[in-house]
Formats: sequence, structure tokens, C-alpha cells
Amino acid sequence: MTNRLWIYDTTLRDGAQCEGLSLSLEDKLRIARQLDSLGIPFIEGGWPGANPKDVQFFWRLKEQPLTQAEVVAFCSTRRPGTTATNDEMLQAILSAGTRWVTLFGKSWDLHVIESLKTTLEENLAMIRDTIEYLRSQGRRVIYDAEHWFDGYKHNPDYAIKTLEVAAAAGAEWLVLCDTNGGTLPHEISQVVREVLEALGTNCDKFSQLGIHTHNDSGVAVANALAAVREGVRMVQGTINGYGERCGNADLCSLIPNFQLKLGQNCIEDEQLVRLTQVSRSISEIVNLAPDDHAPFVGLSAFAHKGGIHVSAVEKNPLTYEHLEPEKIGNRRRIVISDQAGLSNVLAKARTFGIELDRKNPACRQILEKLKDLESQGYQFEGAEASFELLMREALEQRPPWFEIKGFQVHCDKVGEDCTALATVKLSVNGTNILEAAEGNGPVSALDAALRKALVNFYPAIAHFYLTDYKVRILDGGAGTSAKTRVLAEFSNGQDRWTTVGVSGNILDASCQAVVEGLEYGLVLDNQEAIALVCKVH
Repeated sequence: MTNRLWIYDTTLRDGAQCEGLSLSLEDKLRIARQLDSLGIPFIEGGWPGANPKDVQFFWRLKEQPLTQAEVVAFCSTRRPGTTATNDEMLQAILSAGTRWVTLFGKSWDLHVIESLKTTLEENLAMIRDTIEYLRSQGRRVIYDAEHWFDGYKHNPDYAIKTLEVAAAAGAEWLVLCDTNGGTLPHEISQVVREVLEALGTNCDKFSQLGIHTHNDSGVAVANALAAVREGVRMVQGTINGYGERCGNADLCSLIPNFQLKLGQNCIEDEQLVRLTQVSRSISEIVNLAPDDHAPFVGLSAFAHKGGIHVSAVEKNPLTYEHLEPEKIGNRRRIVISDQAGLSNVLAKARTFGIELDRKNPACRQILEKLKDLESQGYQFEGAEASFELLMREALEQRPPWFEIKGFQVHCDKVGEDCTALATVKLSVNGTNILEAAEGNGPVSALDAALRKALVNFYPAIAHFYLTDYKVRILDGGAGTSAKTRVLAEFSNGQDRWTTVGVSGNILDASCQAVVEGLEYGLVLDNQEAIALVCKVH
């Protein structure tokens, strides 16, 4: 690739420091392979020797290497008052067996004096000695200049000196780190220009520059973009912006900005198409809900709600979209809500493969039904499966899979244990069924009882499972009389869908959502048969 911009992912180390994020060894391996498939050239795996999990991670990747990415070990400079050859920490780094090592050192004199409790000269010696030792052992070195921008603001001469020492010792990359995340884009641009001037205008004579930004001021992505425009050739960040405090620069925003807007080659186009999938897959692995409003990869990144917007996008997507969502593996969504007009309904129907005529009375019926239900507390923006069922019912394309006749739920708490027993009565093709099942809660029990009653008629239900369950009180001032909205998310291992239920009784709302979730799964499993029914109508 010409004009290559090197992407360095630190999700497995810096990203893992995000509050609420915890990775097992298997999690780290799965994420590494996702990043590898995306074409990320550098993947920072962690600090070998700091904990057993990171040691095992590097060992496992020796046994089953990645296809193209360089796995990088991370560590600090040697300790004050010793030598690199005698530092046990560096022996653990070498044992990891990576070709590349990222070494961080102090750029800010405040940290040298207050944190390390040593002299400025000894800090320079620590940088020099450690890099020279790693180089003598056949390792290639990326030098992360920690707290670079704060250090440069307070003592520019010393900060520059740390870079010069690192470059002279053999570091191939000098990465400027905005560790506290307090620098703004115009400052980034100015400092990078001054660094390039200080180190020499001929970049071939010294290490290439990189950038590592944190999001404490909300501008981590903007800072990285500013640095690249000034000549930086390596960008460090994390998937979904995970990281300590407010996070790191989000590679899911940086990569498409670099590649599609600045003409900087990061990964292949066929890999870029997988960006949204990788973002969401990693959010599942780390067990953090994806940000629906994240740029580029968020569920709402290309969602259109206002009627005027929808009408314009239907004519030409450029009217309200800054790029084609398919380029980064996302898709356009038409959002249905009480603000929807006929354009929204028609456009939404098309996303389900249903072409509607504006003159069809069913269109107006769907719109009126939608607004009536939303006035009762239903919400279809996040429950598209329920909206499709509503639409199919109006079009007489909703097969009568089964009918709920009633249900009961009994909860029994003994000591610390609480179990639930649900009994459901339903009808399938005129056959009445009474079934019961236990669960670790009332919704779990209801779900289990419904499946048990239906699986003999519809075996595909055995492969549907509840992945998320959200409850919202709609009118908190009403106390225990408040209405409850329940969103239930399901999956069959390939597709995901969400349904909604609303009631003054949380169990009734839950039952509505679960019933529609199972019903929609059957729609997905029987698309060909339903398509034939649709043609008849």
C-alpha cells in the first residue's frame, strides 16, 4: 500500500484499563484475531510479566500465530539505579518472543522528579540503556513518550532531548502521547510541527513519529487527525475508544476518516467493510453495550427519523449522509416513531422487502396504529421486529403462529435463593396447550414455558435465545401504578431482533415482548413460505 498510515491497536492493554471492562485470556485471543482479520498491522498484547494472563497470551499466539499482524509486547524503561541487563522485567519481555516491543518512558520532568524520584540525566540513561539492550537482543522498538505534550509545555528542551536519546539508541518510532488527554487540536498541530523541525526536516534520518491520544477533553480523534495532517505516520488507539478514564482515540472513527476522507491507506477496502462487524463483535466479547450513536459504526449512525430527512434520503442519500454506510459495513435505517410520516413507513417497509403503494389504505392504517401505540408508551425506534409484525398484520401477512390464552407466574424465595414457576396456556392451530417451566426469574420462567409449549410445533424455537432485557418505567410519578415498557432482544446465532411490550404490569409487558420475539424468529425462519403468502395477498 502506498502512502501507508500505520495503525497500532492497544485495546488489549490500554483499552482493558477501561472501568467495567474485564478480559479473560480467551477474550484477549478472540479480540486479537478480530483485529488481525481487520488488517490492523500492530496489536499491543499487554505487559508480559505484569500478570500471568498476559504471559499466557503471548505463549498461545506463538502456538497459533496471527495471519498478518505484529503482536507487540509493552513495558517501561528499566528502573533507576540499575542496568537493563539486570532488570528481571525486561527478561519477561524478551521471553514473550515478539519482534516488536513498545517501551514507554518519561518525557515530563515533573514525573521524573516526583514519580521516579530520580534525576533528569538518569531518566535519559534509562531510556538509552533500555532501548540499546532490546536492540542488542534483536528486538525492534517503538518508543512511547509518556506525558509528552504536558512535558513539552513545561520544559520543551528536556522533552525534545528524551526523543533524541530514544532515536539515537535505535527506536524506530517515536510516539507522542497525550496521556492526560488535556491537549487541544491546535496545540497538537503546533507541537508536532515544532518536533519535526527540532529533530530535522529529513525524516529518513530519524525515527518516524506516532501519536497516542486520550479523550479527557473529548477531542482524542480530532487530535489524532491533526497530528497526521502534520506528518505523523503511526496512530495508536482502541476499538470503540475503550480506555482509562474517558477512553482512548476510537479507531472505529479514525480509520474511516483517514481512509475515506484524508486518502491515507490504513487497511484494504475489503477489510474496511468489516469495521462495523468487528466493532460490535468486540463489544460483545468485552460485555459492554455498543454505543448506538457512535460515529460510523453505531446503529444510529445512518438512521433517519424526520419525515423530511427520509423523503430526501430516498431520493438521494447524499442529502443527509456524509458517506455510503456500506463502505464501513453499516447500513441505512429508517426510524419509525410518532414523528413518522408516510415516507418513513414506505421506506421502512422496503427495508423488510415489502413494496407499498402510497395510495394503499394499509399505509395510513399502519401510520395511525403506530402513533396510537406510541401514545400508550410503545417505542418502535429500538424494536423494529415489533414494527414489522405490526406492518405485516395490517397487510394481512402475519401468520397466526399461536395465540396466548393466559399465563401465571409464581415466585418462591427461600433464604438467598429465589426461583420462579410460570404456567402458560396457548393455542396452536386449534390445539390447546398447558405447559409449565421454572426459571431463575419470572421472565426466564415465562420464556422457558413458552418455548416448551411451542417447540414441538416449531422446532426452530429451540435455537432462539434471549440476549438482552430492558425495563423502563414510563411515568415515574405514578409510583406502583406506573406503566412499564419492556424491550426484549433475541438472537438465533445469526440475526438479532428486538421486540417491545407495554403494560401497567411488568409481567404482562414482558410476556408481550417475549411472545413477539418468538413470533418474529419464526418469521425469519419461514421467510420463503411467508413470501408465497404475501404474493397470494
